[in-house]
Amino acid sequence: MSGIKLIVGLGNPGEKYTQTRHNAGFWFVDMLASQSGSRLSAEVKLFGIAGKWQPHTDKWLLKPSTFMNASGKAVAAMANYYKILPAEILVVHDELDLLPGQAKLKFGGGHGGHNGLRDIHAALGTPDYWRLRIGIGHPGNKAEVVNFVLKPAGKEEQRAIDDSLIKASTISDLLAQGQFEKAMLQLHSK
Repeated sequence: MSGIKLIVGLGNPGEKYTQTRHNAGFWFVDMLASQSGSRLSAEVKLFGIAGKWQPHTDKWLLKPSTFMNASGKAVAAMANYYKILPAEILVVHDELDLLPGQAKLKFGGGHGGHNGLRDIHAALGTPDYWRLRIGIGHPGNKAEVVNFVLKPAGKEEQRAIDDSLIKASTISDLLAQGQFEKAMLQLHSK
């Protein structure tokens, strides 16, 4: 199996969303770009902020510039333009069902009510792509979810989320090489 060629971080564009839990995917892509010296810039035709994932020549980082519920537009545009298969895509997103500090890697599956994933499923025509689920916790009440994901985390929560992003970034080279089993083992072990 070939490795990951496109890492997509999900979030909402704009200053007012920068620190909100829903932007955990953006934080991950920003961290990878910073660690690898990759330069991201606005790509209007691809509906996102994108750039080559250094030092790779055929791998990309993407933050859709659409709102969360239209993320598929950017993912499909990038995948079509660069001939990237769904199985070569990693989507990084906030996950209510994991506690802050947890990060899990998985392939395929449902969208779990996540509007970004729902739109990507529709745009790619398949759920068969990789996901890096960044735990943000759950407010405890389904009616509070929208409010919860669009607010910043508390200091301790944020520290735990940041730690999980750092740990997840350590498996990025394994993902690029297609060593998914090894990446999962490393990420999921305590």
